[in-house]
Amino acid sequence: MPCIAITPSVRSNTLLAHRPIMKIDLAQQNSMTSLRPEPASPQQQLAKAKHVQETFRQFVGESFFGQLMKSMRSTQGKPAYFHGGQAEEVFQSQLDQKLAEEMTATSADQIADPMFRQQFPNEAELIRRAEDQQPSLHDLQGLRRL
Repeated sequence: MPCIAITPSVRSNTLLAHRPIMKIDLAQQNSMTSLRPEPASPQQQLAKAKHVQETFRQFVGESFFGQLMKSMRSTQGKPAYFHGGQAEEVFQSQLDQKLAEEMTATSADQIADPMFRQQFPNEAELIRRAEDQQPSLHDLQGLRRL
């Protein structure tokens, strides 16, 4: 079997052919490179596409609504009386985050989904085909009772 010895030189970045540190068996290397990962099943591809869509929805929605809430809060001044101080500001930031999450969940199909279809057309097509194959309530109207 042919082997190649590779040794780094101490004085420069060149490789020397004497004093082997690591031996590479070429036959073993060729057999290792022939191993390819098996293609993902359609269910795995669909699960990955849905995960990408959900992550994209969350990122777009929370970024958009988070900045919206932050901008809205910056236009308000602090009241002269009845201001809770640092505790109120912390609570307001947590409240704004929760509101951004809820607004994201309710409006993802109008805001994030069109951008998802444009940014990730292959994943969007996978999800669309899977949803078209799902039976809907309209399909049940064709059933008759005996």
